[in-house]
Amino acid sequence: MIEICDISAPELDVFARLTEAQLRNKKEPEKGVFIAESPKVIGTALDAGYAPISFLMEKKHIEGDAKEILARCPGVPVYTADREILEKLTGYALTRGVLCAMRRPAPKGAEVLQGARRVAVLEGVVDSTNIGAIFRSAAALGMDAVLLTSTCCDPYNRRAVRVSMGTVFQVPWAVADDWMPDLREHGFKTAAMALDDRAISIEDEVLQVQEKLAVYMGTEGDGLDKATIEACDYTVMIPMYHGVDSLNVAAASAVAFWQLRKKS
Repeated sequence: MIEICDISAPELDVFARLTEAQLRNKKEPEKGVFIAESPKVIGTALDAGYAPISFLMEKKHIEGDAKEILARCPGVPVYTADREILEKLTGYALTRGVLCAMRRPAPKGAEVLQGARRVAVLEGVVDSTNIGAIFRSAAALGMDAVLLTSTCCDPYNRRAVRVSMGTVFQVPWAVADDWMPDLREHGFKTAAMALDDRAISIEDEVLQVQEKLAVYMGTEGDGLDKATIEACDYTVMIPMYHGVDSLNVAAASAVAFWQLRKKS
């Protein structure tokens, strides 16, 4: 346990002064770090095998909410102070009280598709809240893996991790720019979610009977790229009412994952 006496100490940079891009460390991915927030999310990361580097928390949590987590991490530095000092350090109140800096694992590739029957493919989804919500829906509603373009928000973004409630540690995922067109070689039919006059309903039986299906979802503003839509086997829409033409991508993902889940 290390009492914080100097909020400018360099070992605290990871919690307060490094940007998300600096934490990610694209030049040296093996040195990348992400921040998990709250005992529940940190516990989920530990369950998935992620390695803790250090903790930051209010004193009261050491023998409180974080006690069980700390017992699982002997020897890991725990930086602590009262709430007022931590707020000066981070610039905001720690609503969950506990932060953990964790080592980023090596990036994954096509191995995330092994055994998968339902896959979500995200193109240019940039909002961290949407990424977190999509992962939570993917975990809960039967997606076996998530593929992302590099133009998407990083799933290890602090807010994305928090909104996902740690499901970014549970659902296999990969950034797949280079080999995304090879999904058919992995046996998948592909369905693009897009506003298109030729689109079929997401309730169409042809989708339900596919043994392996990948559903593509696009950026919050313009949706999927035209070339992506044209390359997919199907274009799909969710039936709408009251003159509404579309849903937020996170809400649409929940509807799509439920409807397209592989039924036993």
